[in-house]
Amino acid sequence: MHFLTANLFFILDRYAHASLWQEGEAVWFPLYQLKSYCASQKLGDIQIDIPSTVHLINPELITIGAGTVNEPGALIQGPCIIGRRCAIAHGAYIRSHVIMGDDCKVGHSAELKHSILLDGASATHFTYLGDSIVGARANLGAGVKCSNLPLDTTKVTVRFENTQVKSGLKKFGAIIGDDVQIGCNSVLNPGTIIGKETICHPLLNMSGYIPPRSLVRNTKEIQVETHV
Repeated sequence: MHFLTANLFFILDRYAHASLWQEGEAVWFPLYQLKSYCASQKLGDIQIDIPSTVHLINPELITIGAGTVNEPGALIQGPCIIGRRCAIAHGAYIRSHVIMGDDCKVGHSAELKHSILLDGASATHFTYLGDSIVGARANLGAGVKCSNLPLDTTKVTVRFENTQVKSGLKKFGAIIGDDVQIGCNSVLNPGTIIGKETICHPLLNMSGYIPPRSLVRNTKEIQVETHV
C-alpha cells in the first residue's frame, strides 16, 4: 500500500470522477490512466450555447455541463470534460485530457493540460497547470506555474521525509489538496505535493512534500533605503 494516498489530500465522496483513484495507489495514480478514462467516457454532450468566437477542437469529444459560461475567445480541445456552472474566461486555453468538476473557474490566459480539477477549484488568470491534480475549492493565484518536466527530462521523483519516491511519470506537475491557497506568481516544481488547507504566500519556489494545514512563506524581508 502506498503512503501518499488520495484520502490524505481529497474528499472524493461526491466527485463525479472519483473512480480515477484506486485504493492503495499513490495520489497521482489518475495521471497514469487519464487518457484511457477519457476514452471510456461517452463524450460530446454540450449542454450550453457556445459563443461563435469560442473555438472547439474535436467537439464530439467535449462534454460541458449545464450552467457553464464560456467567454468569447476561449479555446477548448477534446477529449475533455467540463462540469456544471464552471466559468471559462476569455483567452483560456484548455488542452486535451482535462477533467473539471462542477463550479470550477479558469481565468484569462490560463493554460490547462492533462489535469484534473475537483469541484470548486480555480486556476486564475495567467496560470499554467500541466499534468496536475487540484483539490476542491483550491485556488491558484494569478501567474502560478505548475512545472511538469524536470530540466534533465528524467522521470519525476517526489521528495518525502528524506526519501525520493519514484512517480514513474516523465511529466508530473503538482498535487494540490482540498482548500489550498497558492499566492500569485509562485512556481511549483515537478512533483510538488501540497497537503490540504495549506496557505502559500506569493512569489514562492516550491518543491517536495508540504504537510497539510501548513503556512508557507518567504522569510526574507525587503529592505527599503533612501538614496540621494
